[in-house]
Amino acid sequence: MAFPVILLALLVFSHCGYSQPSPSPGYYPSSRVPTSPYDRDFRTQWGFQHQRREHDITTLWLDKASGSGFKSIRPYISGYFGASIKLQSGYTAGFLGTTPGKPYSLQTNVFVRGSGDRNVIGREMKFNLWFDPTQDFHHYAILWNPNQVVFYVDDVPIRTYDRKNEAIFPTRPMWVYGSIWDASDWATENGRIKADYRYQPFVA
Repeated sequence: MAFPVILLALLVFSHCGYSQPSPSPGYYPSSRVPTSPYDRDFRTQWGFQHQRREHDITTLWLDKASGSGFKSIRPYISGYFGASIKLQSGYTAGFLGTTPGKPYSLQTNVFVRGSGDRNVIGREMKFNLWFDPTQDFHHYAILWNPNQVVFYVDDVPIRTYDRKNEAIFPTRPMWVYGSIWDASDWATENGRIKADYRYQPFVA
């Protein structure tokens, strides 16, 4: 059975010249939602030997042998989903990363049908960040309810996807996934720049 996916991924776009001030959200949804224990709500899906958990931090890494991924134990029909993430600096091309000196951006996408369906509908948008995501942890989140999908960075809403039409809004259950893997054939500059394993391991 295929499920819709609401995707939040860090991608290439900006990394130099972060001079914008941090916006003030005025409302902090992350402070109203309790943290879910990993072992209660998630299971490693693949790459067991490339995943480590210490206290409340889950670390995944990619090297030439493998990457790693996890999946929620159950699907959800709506909810607030967030994670505090710090990116690895340096050369991270080939898996939604970048090369030194190139910028980072945030890639968001709403897939309305599961990947096994025909005529998958996706709505992708990219956003420049106002900070360097390799310097510290930042909170990335998605609020999904029956009327809209809202994407947040540090509690600042950066994108709202409203339910204007049943055919282009996710209404079926979804799973929560997290993974790191080699996507050299498309991820960085449409596949022109590949993962370079001289810089391994790549850590998330």
